[in-house]
Amino acid sequence: MEVQLEHPAEEIKRLQRCINDLVSVLGLPAIWSGGEPPQIIHTLLDALLDMLDLDLVYVRLKGRVNEAPMETVRVAPSRILMPGPRDICELLNRWLGDDPQKWPPLVCNTIGDRDISVVPLRLGLQGEIGVILAGCQRADFPTQTERLLLSVAVNQAAIELQEARLMSEQKRMARELDQRVEQRTRELAAANDELRREIAERKIVEEKLRQDERELRRITDAIPQAIAVLDPQGTILYVNQWMLDYSGLSLEGVMTPDFRSRIFHPDDVARMQHQLRDALSSGLPFENERRALGKDGRYRWFLVRYNPLRDEHGRVLRWYATGTDIHDRKQAEQRVRNENMALREEIDRSSMCEEIVGSSAALREVISQINKVAPTDSTVMIFGETGTGKELIASAIHKRSKRAAKAFIRVNCAAIPPSLIASELFGHEKGAFTGALHRRAGRFESADGGTIFLDEIGELSLETQVTLLRVLQERAFERVGSSQPISVDVRVLSATNCDLEAAVAAGTFRQDLFYRLNVFPIRVPALRERKDDILMLVEYLVEQYAKRAAKRISHIQKKTLDLFQAYDWPGNVRELQNVVERAVILCDGETFTVDQTWLQRKPSQLCRRPDSRAGVLAEERKEFADREKRAIEAALAECQGRVSGPRGAAARLGIPHQTLESKIVTLGIDKRQFKALSPKQGPA
Repeated sequence: MEVQLEHPAEEIKRLQRCINDLVSVLGLPAIWSGGEPPQIIHTLLDALLDMLDLDLVYVRLKGRVNEAPMETVRVAPSRILMPGPRDICELLNRWLGDDPQKWPPLVCNTIGDRDISVVPLRLGLQGEIGVILAGCQRADFPTQTERLLLSVAVNQAAIELQEARLMSEQKRMARELDQRVEQRTRELAAANDELRREIAERKIVEEKLRQDERELRRITDAIPQAIAVLDPQGTILYVNQWMLDYSGLSLEGVMTPDFRSRIFHPDDVARMQHQLRDALSSGLPFENERRALGKDGRYRWFLVRYNPLRDEHGRVLRWYATGTDIHDRKQAEQRVRNENMALREEIDRSSMCEEIVGSSAALREVISQINKVAPTDSTVMIFGETGTGKELIASAIHKRSKRAAKAFIRVNCAAIPPSLIASELFGHEKGAFTGALHRRAGRFESADGGTIFLDEIGELSLETQVTLLRVLQERAFERVGSSQPISVDVRVLSATNCDLEAAVAAGTFRQDLFYRLNVFPIRVPALRERKDDILMLVEYLVEQYAKRAAKRISHIQKKTLDLFQAYDWPGNVRELQNVVERAVILCDGETFTVDQTWLQRKPSQLCRRPDSRAGVLAEERKEFADREKRAIEAALAECQGRVSGPRGAAARLGIPHQTLESKIVTLGIDKRQFKALSPKQGPA
């Protein structure tokens, strides 16, 4: 009975102890809270060793990737020998890699005299955290209660180790993040300091640039030249004050896209823009000449030079353009060209004699008139038969005038087609008529400041006569195709071999123009009227032509002189010139002779009298007017009465439509009658 009573008491104590141990195990997480894995393991091992009266407890925790596992061992204090973790690991090494459930319950004891019973337990569901091994020499180890306590303790430890690992990883990541944030903060602070320094330095540089720009603008504004700054695409960024004052525009007006077409001459814009495009693409300096419109409404010539500004890599940053006024130089060059043209005409022209040769009373009277009228600016009309030297008289008047240093321009009105005479005299604008590809200055413009000689003045059309009359009255004219007047200072000399008074009576020459031209008439005598001059002329011409032919002629045959004196010379001095030149070419010796058959008049010449010249001219003019009228009527019929436009009669005839309108009125043509006709029909 007594034995049965004692056994329950011990069981109760054991259960109480078990409950206390279980409570202690369940209280371990409170101790582990916030601890690191080594702290958790050490606390766990100490608690198990004490509560279960174990001989040893071994733990191996798996490390992170590329880290060795952590091994820890606890042995009962009563044991004298204290093997290390490596000894335990070597003892159990062959089982540590296997499933712990397959381990033997007893292993060789290295710390006592009996075998030791071990209980291996996994940390984590699959042992991912590690393994824990409890060993005891008691034969009944482990009891069911001890297994329960070990299982609860291991599960609690696994949870805490997992949380500790997570916490440790979070702390590590937090530390790394803090370090990165700190490093990035330092970098940003340094960058911010550097940026502030750069901004401060840039502000200093910008202020210096603004000061330099203001100084540069003050300098460029003081320069009496046009200066402009362009970007790499050619857009104007700045112009100096001189250019604004010249053009009368504001800076905003200069910045507009149509600035170039507004200020530069229309004939120069296309060429200028083409050169600018080529230069912008090549980046090379260039220059050109152009006309710029001033605020006074006049164009002046400028030489504009473009130079690029490049950076250290050779890229174009800006273009600088400077314009120099060369208007006076251009005008001087034009005057020189005009004078050179006149001089070339003078040199190239093969005249019958370069000087007035003779001493007859009739010729002395002409020279006296030349000397009297030359110093004045009066218009002079020179009358005379063909070949009498009217152009020579006009040249002598010019050479003795105050305009002698200026141009002397000759125009043979009969040698120029009627449709082109206006363009030849007054010039034309580009596109004024078919074939007008460029602007052209007329003869009056070339003779500015000098003298113009209009030979065969009676051949001018009535329309051109009207324009010429205006030039004489107002000293101004317009180019063909332009409405802008051009002022000129020109002295007009004219000549004719026809009876202008008869032409006035016939209505082919304007009476008011005749009076304007005939202020000072000079009549050049025919050669038959100055036979006393024939010997002197022959000697002069023989000398001139012999020198050209490299011949030596020292004597003139008397028979030849008699033939010259007896001949009436219907071709006047020009005919004499031709005869002498031919004779010099054929002459083999030093004696000048001619074939008398050369000076025999033909029957047609015998029938013609000098006084019939006006009638012949009137008949020729009537025939020409009839032919011209028929041609205009045919063109109007083909164009159904249309005058202007690309399909008009003017374009078909190749003359300006204003000229055709004038001719229609002059010839009395009714253009309305052609409007109802088909292109293949003619006038009724």
